[in-house]
Amino acid sequence: MTRYERLADDIEAAVRRGVFGAGERILSVRRASEQHGVSIKTVLHAYALLESRGVIESRPQSGYFVRESWRAHGTAARDGAAGKPKARRAGAPKAPAAAPVDVSRLVLSTLRSIGAQDAVPLGSPYPDPALYPWRRINQYANAIARRHASWNLIDDLPPGNPELIRQIARRYAENGTPVDPEEIVVTVGATEAINLSLQAVAKPGDTVAVESPTYYAMLHAIERLGMRAIEVSTHPETGLDLDALERVLRRQKVAACMVMPNFQNPLGFRMPDERKARLVALAEAHDMPLIENDVYQELYFGPTRPTPLKHFDASGIVLHCASFSKSLSASYRIGWAMPGRYRAQVEKLKFLNTLTTPSVPQVALADYLRHDGYDRHLRRLRRFYRQQARLMRAMVQRFFPAGTRTSDPQGGYVLWVELPASVDSMRLYQAALARGITIGPGYMFSMRDDFHHYIRLNYSYPWTAQTEAALKTLGELIAQMT
Repeated sequence: MTRYERLADDIEAAVRRGVFGAGERILSVRRASEQHGVSIKTVLHAYALLESRGVIESRPQSGYFVRESWRAHGTAARDGAAGKPKARRAGAPKAPAAAPVDVSRLVLSTLRSIGAQDAVPLGSPYPDPALYPWRRINQYANAIARRHASWNLIDDLPPGNPELIRQIARRYAENGTPVDPEEIVVTVGATEAINLSLQAVAKPGDTVAVESPTYYAMLHAIERLGMRAIEVSTHPETGLDLDALERVLRRQKVAACMVMPNFQNPLGFRMPDERKARLVALAEAHDMPLIENDVYQELYFGPTRPTPLKHFDASGIVLHCASFSKSLSASYRIGWAMPGRYRAQVEKLKFLNTLTTPSVPQVALADYLRHDGYDRHLRRLRRFYRQQARLMRAMVQRFFPAGTRTSDPQGGYVLWVELPASVDSMRLYQAALARGITIGPGYMFSMRDDFHHYIRLNYSYPWTAQTEAALKTLGELIAQMT
């Protein structure tokens, strides 16, 4: 067991014995750190685990409390099907090595706190919904619902609604990447597309390569399927280190590689086309499927839409995943996969996992794409995000202490910030949350401690005096920790 698991078990045992009653406050993070002789980071991990077990809850500006509704369920039930985290060795190895993945509890606890508080949403992973034409899309959906009192489910069994598939294929063709509509499988957002793609090419126990840092949804998919991940160093401007990946491939079998070559979350880079072509060639040489997460493809700041890895794929080795969640409607959760040679398996898994993707949202988005000004909407959105990115970088440089560095995003709506090495991002996250500010701590983007002093900030929301004050407060908190 890890230290944080032992600490969580000790605290839960104290609650079980009645040392802390329902509704009572438990030790503060700092006091628990001192009393148990562990780091603040270890305490935060333990408290996150206890939150996920339903034992305690976080209350802004007050601390951690035993849940009013908490009841003992027994250790056997918790350690069994409910899924106790697998123990793994502490510390990152000097050379990349495959390891079990266990990040979902920390991410869930962090995102729940972000979503539950009426706070400045700098830590949100989602775009500001006010920027999207959801009212217009809802009008289409309501009209469809009125026309079809009982929808024929068979019409939209996998691969999905034919008109939506046609519109997706048309979009790629208009941007210089012709695709076969027969390859497209509509999914419940890009997350399902990623999970289905990974399930189609790898099995439990296999090793999967990911960027470092990587978007935590990639790690979730690996963890859910019982696979192992190996992190490959990633440059903040050019992307995955292909030489490092090649060294890994010479040393061991890698079942798949999961990448975000365009506006990667959290780094925001756009991988140069020559490196994309080399990555696809490397994958072909080692018969290693590439799972491409391209959800930010439409949110570019430059004059042209970026080229996907799929553009360079002549053998079907790339499983391309994307969605409308970041560019058109997050609430409808409509995505798709273009899985190349694995298309039949992905379609089968889609049917076995979720049967269908809801029909009305598919038709509503198809109607919007056919009749309304999607490109006009995107031009406004890109212009807004480009301005916001510049403003956020400038304010971070203004308010944060010396030694702070930021990414230079080429698209999307998140900024990656490197703080002085003495700052712990989980401790900063807790201090900021107590002041009504959310951030994305760097721990969520890796299995290792390499990014303990990094944070991710969201700049999709309109700039306000409250936003500026929040960044100034963050700068003061960071200065206190250096």
